[in-house]
Amino acid sequence: MSFQYGGQAVIEGVMMRGPSHRAIAVRRPDESIVINEKAVGSIVNKLPFLKLPFIRGVVMLFESLIMGIEALSYSAEQALGEEEETEKLSKWQIALTIALSLGLAIVLFIVIPTSLTYFTARAIHDNFIRNIIEGAIRLAVFLGYVLAVSRMKDIQRVFMYHGAEHKVINAYEAGKELTVEEVQKFSTLHPRCGTSFLLIVILIKVVIFSGVTASGLFGQIFFRILLLPVVAGVAYELLKLSGKYHDRGLWRVFVAPGLWLQKLTTREPDDKQVEVAIKALGAVLKEGDINVR
Repeated sequence: MSFQYGGQAVIEGVMMRGPSHRAIAVRRPDESIVINEKAVGSIVNKLPFLKLPFIRGVVMLFESLIMGIEALSYSAEQALGEEEETEKLSKWQIALTIALSLGLAIVLFIVIPTSLTYFTARAIHDNFIRNIIEGAIRLAVFLGYVLAVSRMKDIQRVFMYHGAEHKVINAYEAGKELTVEEVQKFSTLHPRCGTSFLLIVILIKVVIFSGVTASGLFGQIFFRILLLPVVAGVAYELLKLSGKYHDRGLWRVFVAPGLWLQKLTTREPDDKQVEVAIKALGAVLKEGDINVR
């Protein structure tokens, strides 16, 4: 299986990405399922050097953000039962959304943890120990954020579709028939999940930031932001490897925390939600994959 299929949960639906297409399947208020398919390209096809390890992770992150924002916009429109398509997000609107998202992430996972560590651990001079403390604070902020948003009813449904997405990918990768009954037998957890990626990012930051010394709070925050592409690149490569070898040796131990964390961001889906996820994957498998059933 050369291509690793995957996607994300959206509002009342699932987005799946294939080698050259992506498909969004959404359950509308009238219980019908609408599917939106679109050919997708990548800048790496025009600039092959961007396929190099550690660089490709940064490219994939930004391309996934753009695709995810577009998918969320489309799914919101369909879930509300709009009869006509609303105006698509412009490039500047997408860019602004990404900038705001990255800004919020920087505040939550860099500015706050770094500031708290700076003011509470001044007596600790070992840079590695300080970064372990900062990593623990960063993880606590992340867990608090997930627990807070998970109390929202709409987010709980997104988490159910997240579980449906994982189930159908697990079934497909196991070579099983993509029926609701068969897919429901599989786990809602998957080693290549974005939740696992975020946990890997937190762990990698402890190691990489430990090798960086900067005077003053603003200097530390600046260098942490500057090193974000490095962190993302390393985390992506580790996620790819863990997804490939997750059932072997020490990789089992490596992926375990990410799988545990996914229990917070996934829920058991109902049959209708699994049906939507199957429709989304089936749409991209039409590209010629022999496992389509």
